[in-house]
Amino acid sequence: MRRAALRLCTLSKGLLAPSRGLTQGSQNPEKQRVFHIHEVRDKLREIVGASTNWRDHVKAMEERKLLHSFLAASQKGLPPRRMKDSYIEVLLPLGSQPELREKYLTVQNTVRFGRILEDLDSLGVLICYMHNKIHSAKMSPLSIVTALVDRIDMCKKSLSPEQDIKFSGHVSWVGKTSMEVKMHMFQLHDNEFSPVLDATFVMVARDSENKGPAFVNPLTLESPEEEEIFRQGELNQGTRVAFSSMSLLKMAPTAEEMTTIHEMFLNTLDPKTISFRSRVLPPNAVWMENSKLKSLDICHPQERNIFNRIFGGFLMRRAYELGWATACNFGGSRPFIVTVDDIMFQKPVEVGSLLFLSSQVCFTQGNYIQVRVHSEVASLQDKEHMTTNVFHFTFLSEKEVPLVFPRTYGESMLYLDGQRHFSSMSAPVTLKKDHLIEP
Repeated sequence: MRRAALRLCTLSKGLLAPSRGLTQGSQNPEKQRVFHIHEVRDKLREIVGASTNWRDHVKAMEERKLLHSFLAASQKGLPPRRMKDSYIEVLLPLGSQPELREKYLTVQNTVRFGRILEDLDSLGVLICYMHNKIHSAKMSPLSIVTALVDRIDMCKKSLSPEQDIKFSGHVSWVGKTSMEVKMHMFQLHDNEFSPVLDATFVMVARDSENKGPAFVNPLTLESPEEEEIFRQGELNQGTRVAFSSMSLLKMAPTAEEMTTIHEMFLNTLDPKTISFRSRVLPPNAVWMENSKLKSLDICHPQERNIFNRIFGGFLMRRAYELGWATACNFGGSRPFIVTVDDIMFQKPVEVGSLLFLSSQVCFTQGNYIQVRVHSEVASLQDKEHMTTNVFHFTFLSEKEVPLVFPRTYGESMLYLDGQRHFSSMSAPVTLKKDHLIEP
């Protein structure tokens, strides 16, 4: 999605001040301390009363039915919360606790970005629970789930598996039943935490059985900086609606886009024949249909979330790793992630489902590769496939990559959609190899 503000590498030291300021004046000692990464999932289980034993999951969900009485009949009945009420810092001590490294380590001795996606997803949910905390109840009546990964932008900072990583985040905007969460990631460098990425997630609140929407606490703003953060959240919401309304699944391409597709079609006609059916590739080009990779996962209980569906972070990690492999296979060199954009969670994935992932290069420019990953599920009893997610990843290859050409009208729409997502970057970035993150 297009943004008026700069999207990439915006986490300068000056922009970190508001986040640090959110910790000042907090009355809850728990929020003033830094959580360990392992505490995040444990805290979530405690908040919703989830069991660590798969055999107890039905009983745990039955107990959540009793929390319906704590749900608000309207948002007006809920006390407003401050941004600092949801502010959290979480430490991933890769440097000080080396035993954690293997889970996050790549063969190139960098940090696995797929694991970072899992951590961001858990953190975003915990932040929203902190915003909606009911002090009179031991467990929360809300079921908070990830609706959308709006944007994740990388910064020009190296990511070593031998230095501590810190996450921070807070609720930045609220609607009636949804919340936007801003999260940042830093890594220790020369005794100082330097910015690595900037992430924006959208979460939705459901009732205690995760069957219908539930109201969330309103947000009160305490400074001009917070008003600007909230205003940007409102703009993001409007942009998401506008972007969705212009989807190629709903609207025809623009005149400029149709011209682009027609020119690409003309460039693939065989000059030796006078026929629309005779197609040949230009030099240094690949047919889009030849850029696909696929995978299949069985969704085991180990990958479940606190509501006994498959963890959204797991889905993102598997999609990202397939997307990375697709970019690597296509470009012939190691790709590095630049942007994650517009991941919509359309349908929950049940434990026991078969997860089908299909990855495809849909747009290229210079060293950039835009990859789309389509996720479908089917149950063991029902062979019908249903779409659950569509993922968009922008990679930067070590060398210039071939152009990708569509053959069919459907592929042409995929090309234009990939071009739109690529163009949503405020400006192309030039990141050195040691400043990028691998799978």
